Amino acid sequence: MLAAFTFNTAENLPVGLLELISESLSVSVPAVGLLVTGYGLTVAVVSLPLAHVMRAVPRRHVLTGVLGALVVSSLLAALADSYGLLLVARLLTALAQALFWAVMGPVAVGLFAPEGRGRVVGALSVAGSCALVLGVPAGTWLGRHSGWPVPVAGLAVLGLVSLVTIAVLLPTSRPEEERAAYGTHPDARRFGVVLAAGTLSATGAFAGFTYMVKFLGDVSGFAPGTVGVLLVAFGVACLAGVSITGALLDRFPDGALSAAVATQAVGMLGLYASGTAPVAAVFFLVLMGGALGPVFMTTQNAMLRCAPGRTDMALAANSGSYNAGIAAGAALGGLVLPLAGVRGTFLAGGLLTVGSGAVLLAGWLLPGRGHPGSARNR
Repeated sequence: MLAAFTFNTAENLPVGLLELISESLSVSVPAVGLLVTGYGLTVAVVSLPLAHVMRAVPRRHVLTGVLGALVVSSLLAALADSYGLLLVARLLTALAQALFWAVMGPVAVGLFAPEGRGRVVGALSVAGSCALVLGVPAGTWLGRHSGWPVPVAGLAVLGLVSLVTIAVLLPTSRPEEERAAYGTHPDARRFGVVLAAGTLSATGAFAGFTYMVKFLGDVSGFAPGTVGVLLVAFGVACLAGVSITGALLDRFPDGALSAAVATQAVGMLGLYASGTAPVAAVFFLVLMGGALGPVFMTTQNAMLRCAPGRTDMALAANSGSYNAGIAAGAALGGLVLPLAGVRGTFLAGGLLTVGSGAVLLAGWLLPGRGHPGSARNR
């Protein structure tokens, strides 16, 4: 959980430090923004290839390796005196995170019986969501008072604590022999359905979310100070959503995914239709926030169940496609914005999310056949 919190904070911390880094390194704010965009694209591209290359390495060694890379890259970033060096450090962190998300899930849930694994996925997701609610705001505050390198270096400390804990306590075993190395209910069709639905949902969410600040100001009429408070409320709703969903994930694994996608669609289309009314805007904003985290969490949980092969490969594919969806959504929103205005980005995002729900429905109507042998790792 600490490692998940640290990686998610590392990924998003530059968002709160854009202007500080820009002034310190004498580069434009959009150039600093590329530190976030390039990070996501790197994760999208390398997740599956890296997981494949490291598939035979004991998970304890992989996790200590990626956490070691996080420590080194965070220190390198904190000491960076040029944009190029900071970019290199960020790409190293992205490489580590791509492999971390592929390996972490099977290792963590493999320590527990199958009937309780949903709660483990939920706990890890809560930690990741706390990065947006606590980690990034705290890092932003510390950066403004002590300089942006200080919170970046702080990530190295958190990463080191996780590294030592895993190195000392986690047993060493062959990856294919771990209890969660293979899906409990392998199903190639279901795997494809979840992957497609998750990608569509991410694309839809970030087509609108990328321009949330502009929407709340231009459409809903909120003052800049109020917009900041509403973004905190969005993060709290996301944290609440993953907490509630995590508690129900073991009992309703498929229903939780469908409910999260449906809630996101309602939130986005509600913002498009009623966002000019401040009260309605707040309601649908919270609704969308409450769904955003659970969508990814429930797709991760589904991969641990329906992976047709190794779960680490399935999780890497899911993480890569989700990050690709984030990048595609931001690009789509940028295309829609000058044509249909900021409200149009939420309409486009909502319709894509409806499409995600349609894919899930089609998957239910045309169920795939599982693969034999799934019981060996239950």
